[in-house]
Amino acid sequence: MQTRNKIYFASDFHLGAYPLEKSEEREKVIVQWLDSIKADAAELYLVGDIFDFWFEYATVVPKGYIRFLGKLAELADLGIKLTFFKGNHDMWMFGYLKKELNARIVDNELILNLNGKSFYIHHGDGLGPGDAKYKFLKKFFRSSFCQWLFARLHPNLGIGIATRWSKHSRVSSNSPETYLGEDKEWLIQYSKEILQAQHYDHMIYGHRHVPYDIILNGATHVVNLGEWINHRTYAVWDGEKLSLQKWN
Repeated sequence: MQTRNKIYFASDFHLGAYPLEKSEEREKVIVQWLDSIKADAAELYLVGDIFDFWFEYATVVPKGYIRFLGKLAELADLGIKLTFFKGNHDMWMFGYLKKELNARIVDNELILNLNGKSFYIHHGDGLGPGDAKYKFLKKFFRSSFCQWLFARLHPNLGIGIATRWSKHSRVSSNSPETYLGEDKEWLIQYSKEILQAQHYDHMIYGHRHVPYDIILNGATHVVNLGEWINHRTYAVWDGEKLSLQKWN
């Protein structure tokens, strides 16, 4: 029997984003990838924006994603540990995925020690310089009172509003984003700031739809996981090495 000793990281699937036919195709590809890792995966970290919109009402969740959620249930039943990070599109995760999949839900950053190596993991939204408008909106969207108010809306209305908003997001255009360079990538700038106070061997982000794999200060491995609309990239830790890979 193959040993389960690898840890996988992926983000920004944006399931449910327009156009819906592209989302459905993407879901099937993601399920194929998940099926390919189930033999050797010990853990799977989904680092935010897995859904283009997700809000859990007390007895209702957005419909769809049945193949994806079914595959995750299979992985969980095999003993693979699942961790979801709240992204800027799916920050309204509460207890459903924890109950159904025994998944850990992470609000912000997660710091790990794996085989003696330190990891800093965050979806990446609201970090680094600039983007003051979103940083304000994040506080608004994360407010328990605002979430309570939204939950008072009928799901047809609440999810309908979110669906119309999704049609105008950057994901709906399917256009790949470009790497701006180390000096202009805000998550790299943020990493440099963090490393002034605390060393990490590896720093992993999502959110920025550009996969990159760089070394800072000659010692810290910084990986952005990219997205699955154009790149289909993910990272894997084999106990000694973290590598950014592509699923074709």
